[in-house]
Amino acid sequence: IDYSRFDWDEVNNNPFFCADPVAAKEWATYLDGIRKEGSSVGAVIEVVAENVPVGLGAPVYGKLDQDLASAMMSINAVKAVEIGAGFEAAELTGVENADEMRAGQERPYFLSNHAGGILGGISNGDPVVVRFAVKPTSSILVSRQTVDEKNQNADIITKGRHDPCVGIRAVPVGEAMMALVLADHLLRHRAQTGREGGIGHE
Repeated sequence: IDYSRFDWDEVNNNPFFCADPVAAKEWATYLDGIRKEGSSVGAVIEVVAENVPVGLGAPVYGKLDQDLASAMMSINAVKAVEIGAGFEAAELTGVENADEMRAGQERPYFLSNHAGGILGGISNGDPVVVRFAVKPTSSILVSRQTVDEKNQNADIITKGRHDPCVGIRAVPVGEAMMALVLADHLLRHRAQTGREGGIGHE
């Protein structure tokens, strides 16, 4: 994703927490139509944590990406989680997916971030990128086929409060989950090494 085209100041200026004001307006129109139809839609939310210390996590048990995936999957309505390139990595070759490195003035750096800031279960200093998908709200105003308590065919319509997309409310929840997991791993790292930050940080 080309993050340079986004205006991060716009995130708090629309109900979608969207850094693209044009997309936010399109979503508002689309979602209003879905609401009037009495239906619902799902969403994909991306959460990015920058300046994560190098060395958080473990290679086998307590992997950073493992704990992030578990945390995101614990959020209501979440049906899928991906780290970095995620499912797109299955379409890439090894040459395309490899995050090449070069020597920097202070430390090595990566030329890309398909790994989403985590290699071998351990943070590598790049932004940690997690995306999760939420399903469409199941309580809709459109009649659906079901079965009653007597195992008889029936139809059901959910009346009352109608939320056409829970993905909007899931944004701050995902951010909080990311923060909790990273804080947990920072504390684990301090307990194991006596250091406040990641590798090389006192």
